[in-house]
Amino acid sequence: MTDISPPQCAQDPDAEGRLRLSGSWTLSTALRSMEALKASPSPVTTIDARGIDQLDSAGVLLLLRFASKAGLQEHALQFRDEHQALVCTIDEVADERPKPQRDYGVAAALERLGRSVHAIGRNIVVLVSFLGENLSKLARLVRQPRRFRMTAAVNQMEEVGLDAVPLVALLSYLVGAVIAFLGSTILRDFGAEIFVVELVNIAFLREFAVLLTAIVLAGRTASAFTAQIGAMKAREEIDAIQTLGLDPVDLLVLPRVVALLLMLPLLTFIAMIAGLAGGITVGAFDLGIPPQMYLARMHETMELRHFLVGMSKAPVFALIIALIGCLEGLKVEGTAQSVGERTTSSVVQTISLVIILDALAALWFMHMGW
Repeated sequence: MTDISPPQCAQDPDAEGRLRLSGSWTLSTALRSMEALKASPSPVTTIDARGIDQLDSAGVLLLLRFASKAGLQEHALQFRDEHQALVCTIDEVADERPKPQRDYGVAAALERLGRSVHAIGRNIVVLVSFLGENLSKLARLVRQPRRFRMTAAVNQMEEVGLDAVPLVALLSYLVGAVIAFLGSTILRDFGAEIFVVELVNIAFLREFAVLLTAIVLAGRTASAFTAQIGAMKAREEIDAIQTLGLDPVDLLVLPRVVALLLMLPLLTFIAMIAGLAGGITVGAFDLGIPPQMYLARMHETMELRHFLVGMSKAPVFALIIALIGCLEGLKVEGTAQSVGERTTSSVVQTISLVIILDALAALWFMHMGW
């Protein structure tokens, strides 16, 4: 093994401000090189590194940084001809740019707002395109029913429908009881507790049943769709499906869409019954309204249009939940972090879009007199 000479830094006696370097300036001598440069006299106008025996990337980087701090120009550093290629390479990759500081002014806020709006618009276009693709392939199933995966659809119906019945029924029952209790505290002051029946009926038939069901499935089912398809995308199973000549939309998306289109209206109906049962419970135990009287009042005041308004929203919400859940799963980029991000995104998007559409539908039905 060759002996490694220590790095040395000395001032040229013939030229003031000129440093002469010698020895070995490598990674193994980096600490001694730094100490030698710190002990060098100042000011420094020129660095003569032609006397260096051994030089590697660590030594070049150290000298370039020292020259930058000393305010030296490029021609102030002199290297051997055999070291020039290494110096040029390190100089290109060692460009220390300052980190951009985030601007908190009005212009920056408007820029971030514009980027967010543009991203939302792009996501809406992608979602509409995905909807069109699924509708066209659903129409193709009418002509070619053998392409439909019945087993997968039935399995999804069990997972998104039957397994969610206890949770949907319990939440709807409790919310119905809470609405009846809150309504009774206000109506009792006017001696009109009997109108709690109409309050619970209209609230659950028109809004709360379908909204609660959609929110529960948005958090439970959309996330499951995204995680399942995203895991397949991360393991390259979807690429394998395409290699086999199969359509991932037919195989993975359409069974989930059909299952949710069938099960969300049924779950909405169960939520309506559970919410009305919660109102009956509060009426019987807190308002002094016997169940027979409560049911008779319900039969007299309940209108079919309220039921139809609530049920008409269920297929729309089911389509939104299924499409966003599957689309976010197909957007996974192949890492576990991407699966988590897309799962969170699908839940946020579905819940937000469901609430927004429900509010718009409520305003529209109100203005139409329905």
